Amino acid sequence: MTSDLRALATRLRNARRLTILTGAGVSAASGVPTFRGQDGLWRQHRPEDLATPEAFGRDPRLVWEWYAWRREKIALCRPNAAHEVIAAWSRAFPECQVVTQNVDDLHVGAGTRNLTRIHGSIWELSCWDGCAKGAPGWRDERVPLGELPPRCPHCGGLARPAVVWFGEALGGGNLRAAIEATACDLFLTVGTSAVVYPAAGLVEEARRQGAFTAEINLEETPASGTVDLTVRGGAEVLLPRVAELL
Repeated sequence: MTSDLRALATRLRNARRLTILTGAGVSAASGVPTFRGQDGLWRQHRPEDLATPEAFGRDPRLVWEWYAWRREKIALCRPNAAHEVIAAWSRAFPECQVVTQNVDDLHVGAGTRNLTRIHGSIWELSCWDGCAKGAPGWRDERVPLGELPPRCPHCGGLARPAVVWFGEALGGGNLRAAIEATACDLFLTVGTSAVVYPAAGLVEEARRQGAFTAEINLEETPASGTVDLTVRGGAEVLLPRVAELL
């Protein structure tokens, strides 16, 4: 493993354009419940059955109870060493883009620059009826949130979490930014299962464009057999070790 970390450090040292894709594994050490882990069940409901427009249409209060529970858990969490290293690299490299699938905003708390949150933020809301379509949602960091389901301050209709649900397309601007970030020297994927598209396809696109691709993850993923370098372990442990080697 040490030789792999040295090889990654060498690639980082020589890279001008760095892109980092992060997933739930980066936030796990902060105590954020993982989407597909043992904490994935909530009141016998799978997240995949709650994080959909159809579920919200059927029972918005149930969906909001789940999101309120998640917000309460995340509010107690703080950025860990992996977030801090990524934030430092985002400031140190001439051209660094961080693309995250996470909605917890711990990258924001760590001070990460050039951050694209392709799945949105659990701390932001938008109007379910789209009364302000095309306008940004609003931020609400209250815990507890208050009335469930919350209401849109513009029209009084239902508000929804401003996150991307299953069956929904990524926001055009975020998707474009993520795709543009694949034009890099080094594409590093950290703590992501590499099964949710289109994020899972970014590493392959980066490789197609000539980037060196590397993966840090606790377990093998579908990307493990295609990247140039893979290192097994927790991001909060390995990223600081790589930083020490720079």
